[in-house]
Amino acid sequence: MPQEQGEHSLNLKNRKKLTMTGVTEVVSFDDTAVELRTALGDLTVQGTGLQLKELSVQGGQVEVTGDIAVLSYQEPRQGGGWLRRMLG
Repeated sequence: MPQEQGEHSLNLKNRKKLTMTGVTEVVSFDDTAVELRTALGDLTVQGTGLQLKELSVQGGQVEVTGDIAVLSYQEPRQGGGWLRRMLG
């Protein structure tokens, strides 16, 4: 079933396995941080021993395993550059 535009979900099990949908891009990853672009903003997953176990960006699904300590979102950037942000 195709995912609706803008839909995003997380399922965290025992702080060891994080399954996500609505991922549009894996920006970067190593064993302490995974940076993802999702339908609802940029998401950073921090922890230790992190691994990407499942990656289907075309389907928007990603699975991260390891000792997950922090999930942090940043709002999507508004287009229009710095002048638009300054003028509101």
